[in-house]
Amino acid sequence: MSPGSSTTSATRTATTESEISTYKGLERALRADRLGTAGLLLSVLAASAPLMVVAGVMPTVFGAMGIVGQPLLYVILGVVLMLFSVGYAEMSRHVHNAGAFYAYIARGLGPTAGAGASFVALVAYSAMQVGIYGILGFELSGLCATYLHVTVAWWVPALAAAAIVAVLGWLKIDLNAKVLGALLVIECTLVVIFDVAAVAEPGREGLSLSAFNPDTLTGAGLGTALCFCIAAFVGFEQSPVYAEETSRPHVVVSRVMFLAVGYAAVFLALSAWALTVAAGPGTIAGQAAEQGPGLLFSLTESRLGATFTDVLHVLFVTGMFAALLSFHNVVARYAFAMGREGLLPAAFGRTNKSSGAPATGSVLQSALSVLVIVAFAVTDDLPAGDPTTPVLRLFTWMGNVGALGVILLMAAASFAVIAFFVRRGAAGAQAWRLVASALAGLALVAIAVYTVKDFDVLIGAGPGSALNWILPVVIGVTLVGGLVYGAVLRSARPEVHARIGLGNEAFQLERAAESAGPVGSAGSADPADGTQG
Repeated sequence: MSPGSSTTSATRTATTESEISTYKGLERALRADRLGTAGLLLSVLAASAPLMVVAGVMPTVFGAMGIVGQPLLYVILGVVLMLFSVGYAEMSRHVHNAGAFYAYIARGLGPTAGAGASFVALVAYSAMQVGIYGILGFELSGLCATYLHVTVAWWVPALAAAAIVAVLGWLKIDLNAKVLGALLVIECTLVVIFDVAAVAEPGREGLSLSAFNPDTLTGAGLGTALCFCIAAFVGFEQSPVYAEETSRPHVVVSRVMFLAVGYAAVFLALSAWALTVAAGPGTIAGQAAEQGPGLLFSLTESRLGATFTDVLHVLFVTGMFAALLSFHNVVARYAFAMGREGLLPAAFGRTNKSSGAPATGSVLQSALSVLVIVAFAVTDDLPAGDPTTPVLRLFTWMGNVGALGVILLMAAASFAVIAFFVRRGAAGAQAWRLVASALAGLALVAIAVYTVKDFDVLIGAGPGSALNWILPVVIGVTLVGGLVYGAVLRSARPEVHARIGLGNEAFQLERAAESAGPVGSAGSADPADGTQG
């Protein structure tokens, strides 16, 4: 990244100083004051695709794993993630960086660790985003067959969705937030209507609370169920990614994290319980195993009619689209942060002049999505309507690789929070937050171990399948590669290594170095000791 600046960029910066905290020019910064609490909350909640979880994840946990106590599982995981958010939110008050996870890890565990985390985050969120195109394309293909009587291969609507996401990813984040918000509010409203209908008209076993009994969590499928259920929360941790685009990042980001975790835990627990009430705790496992995602729609149709169920089918698809757009925005911002700090080519560290969106990162993710969709389409020799390639392979493989990466990042971030405040001499003042982070970190490590151990169940492969180790190794190889790259930067380009995790603050160090002359050096600062300017 060139340290020089032209007279034009200096003039432009002077007029926009209230918006950005860099002297590099408007194209090197995300636009500030674009998101408030509501916009940010809707953006991160959209990533969790609530209806996709209720219709897809919940029947899988009930049926394939036989865990009737799924509602209690969401409560337990909500507590774990609240503990995680305590330290993570406090960190967000000190570090405002679109790199989020990797920036926090760099500031706590060092720039080399941050380099490794940056590539894991890029791969993990990219995999989760691309995987959703598979199930979205399959569902849209099914809707075309059902309502239009037209046979369409799954990859056709998947590519169309990728094109729309590419356009929206190029536009202003506040416009994206409005699209995500509208889809999310409608989606959640319909699920709540079903929840109320289920309670008003319970199944044969009545309003049973047995799903909250700890005894219902026993069984060989518990570890796998933990992996599925924690993936349903993914999205809340993305709040710091948008810190530079919020009005008051030191307040808004932490507030949104707690609101997102609390809302997700309550919403998921009540919706899972409503399913048990509607189907009956004693029979829901069998019904879920037989009907799969159709369970929600059959229970809805018997209570709320065919029209409501048809609308729910459509919202099932739009909810997945909202998740696609949310993950796309996150990947683009990680790429932007990495380009700004020298971990990726400098072109990634520039934004669209008109919208302030991270243009190059957005284009990269769109191109990658199209390539992956085409690759899976070319290898799909099954008839239209067969879910094997789009759902059981593309969606399942990519989704679980991404979930494993995010779980590991959350665990590492928990320990990075502890190291950050200890190194700053604030361990005493932050003691209770550090204890919460330690407990969350240990719990997340345990969940990561279960994820790797049960990967054959998660992806539906046999015990002897090579995919059981090839897919998790993707994250391992990415981490090792990132760590090696960070070590190389430390010796070959120490000035780049030193600013990993600093974000816009790195520009301030460069400006100070230029003002001081040849004696000053931007590479002399310790990222772990700085505070965000």
